[in-house]
Amino acid sequence: MPSAQRLPRRKAGCGIAAITLQILALAPVPGLAAAERTRTDPVVIRIDNFTFAPQTLTVAPGTSVTWVNGDDIPHTVVAQNKLFRSKTLDTDDRFTFTFQVPGEYAYFCSLHPHMTGTVVVKASTD
Repeated sequence: MPSAQRLPRRKAGCGIAAITLQILALAPVPGLAAAERTRTDPVVIRIDNFTFAPQTLTVAPGTSVTWVNGDDIPHTVVAQNKLFRSKTLDTDDRFTFTFQVPGEYAYFCSLHPHMTGTVVVKASTD
């Protein structure tokens, strides 16, 4: 057989190198990925033992806050100004709301009205 039909080893090696470069190009940059996660990870308020913790939370505009029910009974999260309202949250259920406008947002559990909390949204002073 003529040798023209055989692939030279050099081309096969280039193919592997090209695939490796493509894989590396898709790999996340560690510092950048962490910074992006910080911006998108919601802040958590835990619902435990008939309380919201923390009871008062201060965040920047654009922050997503997630309430997580850690109790073994249902709860809700309802804004006093009716801006947001969760469905009934069973154990480990979550409700997320993104606060865009600075201000104070009082909320409570409609099933247990003595449970209250406040989210304070403050613009950065930098």
